[in-house]
Amino acid sequence: MQRMSVEQLLSEYANGRRDFRGVDLSQANLFECNLQEIDLQGSNLNGAYLPYANLGRANLKDAQLQGAELGNARLQMANLTSANLQQANLVRADLWYCQLEGANLTKATVQSADLRHANLTHANLTEADFSDANLEQAQMAGATLHRCNLFRAIAANLKAAICDDTTIFPDGHRGDEQKNKQEKDEQQRNEQQRNEQEK
Repeated sequence: MQRMSVEQLLSEYANGRRDFRGVDLSQANLFECNLQEIDLQGSNLNGAYLPYANLGRANLKDAQLQGAELGNARLQMANLTSANLQQANLVRADLWYCQLEGANLTKATVQSADLRHANLTHANLTEADFSDANLEQAQMAGATLHRCNLFRAIAANLKAAICDDTTIFPDGHRGDEQKNKQEKDEQQRNEQQRNEQEK
């Protein structure tokens, strides 16, 4: 893996290069950098400092982002499929329409992030903090939510997610009992609608 300095990256990006697959940018300081549509597939960004960076439509598939600082970063429509985001800071990050399928967000902090329409299917969200995050229309089928904190998360659809009695639901309750309650409530609503239609 080729080590690249921040100066070289920004210079080559400014000259029109977008393909930086497989580069080593671990611990790099990329605060507020504009890197829209950059291709960093398989790159090492462990511990990188990226608050307020613009990574809209970036390709970060299979990238290593362990412990990366991404607070307030713009990652809308970015591809983070199978990326490693363990212990990453994504507080207030813009992740709408982001592809996070199969990503590892174990112990990541995703408080107040915008994840509208994001794809989190089969992602590992163990011990992640999604409190106050906006999950409207986010796909979470098969996502692992053990010890995940979803307190006050907005519009989280957990029907096909993998929860257990350590999962903290948006209303603050823990466990499968809450998921079952949500499913029962939905069944009752559906029955009421059917009864009204039959009338």
